[in-house]
Amino acid sequence: GVGGTALPIVGDVSDADQVAAAVEQTVAKFGGLDIVVNNASAINLAPMAQLDVKRYDLMQQINSRGTFVLTKAALEHLRASEHAHVLTLSPPLSADPKWLKGNAAYTLSKFGMTMLTLGLAADEAENGIGANCLWPRTIIATAAVQNLLGGDEAFARARTPSVYSDSSFAVLTKPASYTGHSLLCEDVLLESG
Repeated sequence: GVGGTALPIVGDVSDADQVAAAVEQTVAKFGGLDIVVNNASAINLAPMAQLDVKRYDLMQQINSRGTFVLTKAALEHLRASEHAHVLTLSPPLSADPKWLKGNAAYTLSKFGMTMLTLGLAADEAENGIGANCLWPRTIIATAAVQNLLGGDEAFARARTPSVYSDSSFAVLTKPASYTGHSLLCEDVLLESG
């Protein structure tokens, strides 16, 4: 490993009070906050006719609202940072039906994450906060892929999580003036060499 110190916090990103408490615990432990990664996500790939309202609400609560709640809770600390970044794991915006057919509710929740992050980039550039979105061009070998998106066959075709971690590192080590981008992991890696 590369070392480092972690502060494990169990919480619910849909509970604004728990999120605010987690941010404050983090600041108390580390003396500030430089990076927010909006990664929490609920996924249910079902068309409207087959999707329960409760499942729809859960995706919006965790994905779009969770991004808003965490980023807002961290905002004053990010403004005080010399290297403030928000990185949201969400896709570039697109109205192409291939991203909507069969899973529009999930896509809406992920596009909401993107729109909030790009809005933050516009709102906070003058305060020295970089805000960008990052998304893989292909599926990543995660438990969600194995359990929800096609089992062992999909898992075997997926890229390893390092495509995400390496591209995240490349974005997060840029100056905070690098902001307002919806990036694909593979493009970031190619650009980074």
